[in-house]
Amino acid sequence: MPSPTHQALAWALPRLRRSRDLDSPEAERARLEQWHLGTVGQPLPTNAVTRFERRFSVVREEVPAAAGSFPSYTLTARGTSPTRTVVYVHGGGYTAGIDPFHVRYAARLASRLGVRVVVPDYPVAPEHTWRDSHDALVDLVASWGERSPGGTVLAGDSAGGGLALALALSLRDRGLAQPDRLLLHAPWVDLSTSTPETEAYDAVDPWLFLGKLRAYALWWAGSPEDLVRPEVSPALGDLAGLPPALVFQGTRDLLTPGTRLLVRRAREAGWALTYVEEPDLLHVYPLLPLVPEARRAWRRTEEFLAVPR
Repeated sequence: MPSPTHQALAWALPRLRRSRDLDSPEAERARLEQWHLGTVGQPLPTNAVTRFERRFSVVREEVPAAAGSFPSYTLTARGTSPTRTVVYVHGGGYTAGIDPFHVRYAARLASRLGVRVVVPDYPVAPEHTWRDSHDALVDLVASWGERSPGGTVLAGDSAGGGLALALALSLRDRGLAQPDRLLLHAPWVDLSTSTPETEAYDAVDPWLFLGKLRAYALWWAGSPEDLVRPEVSPALGDLAGLPPALVFQGTRDLLTPGTRLLVRRAREAGWALTYVEEPDLLHVYPLLPLVPEARRAWRRTEEFLAVPR
C-alpha cells in the first residue's frame, strides 16, 4: 500500500504540472517548439536544492555534437575531491531539458556518495533526434571512464534511463570503457511500444499519456524504422555483456510493460540486473521528495553503488 505522502503527491503532481494528453501531434509539436524557444540560455535549475551555491560547485563544458554543441554540467560537493564519476542522463520524454528534481537527485548523489556527477543537457525533440547527440554522449561517457580512477556509474530516469542503457550498448559494441554499474529509474526502453499491455496502463497512470508517448517516440527516433534500433529502444537490442544494473519501477506507470520486457530479455541474456518493482507507485518515484518509498529506494541505491572492491 503506498504511503499517504505518495498518495498525496500522486494526486497533486499531475495537477501542478497540468498533465494531459496531447490534442494532436501538430499542436503538441508547436507547443514544445515555442516552449523551447523560451528556455534557450537558461541556467542550471538549482532552486530545489537548499543553499546550492554554498554546498556545490558546478563546471560547465560544451560537448561538440552533430547538430552543434550542447552543455554538460559537472557537480561536486564543496570540500571533496572525487575519483568516481556518475554520469546522470536526465529524463523528460526526450522533449524536456534538465528539471529541478534532476538537479536535486544529482546533488544528493554527489553529497551522499562523494562522487562527481556529470549531467549532460542533450538536445531534445521535436527539433532533434537521437542521431544529433548519441555519438557525442557515447564519447562523453567514455572520456569520463578514462578520467575516473575510482570508476564510473551510468544512470538515468525515464527517457534518460533508456538513453543511458542505449549508451551502454554502444560503449560495449565500440570497445570503449564500460561503466561499473547502471542505475535506471523507470527507464523508457521500448519506444516501439511492442508490449500490448501498455494500453491498459494508460488508464492507471495519472502522469504519462499514450498519445504523447507515441508522438515523442517517433520524434526522437526520427523515422518509424528507427524506433526498433537499439540506440532508441535498447530493450530490443543484445543485452549480453553489460555491467550490473539496478532498476526501479512503480506499477502506476505507463512504462511498466516495457521495463518488464527488459527484465525478461536481461534474464535470457544472462545480464546481472536487479529489478525492484513497487506496486501502485508513480513514475520515477525514487526522485520524489519526502516519500518513504523514495528513502527505501535510496538505501538500495547506496548499497548497490558502494565503491567497487
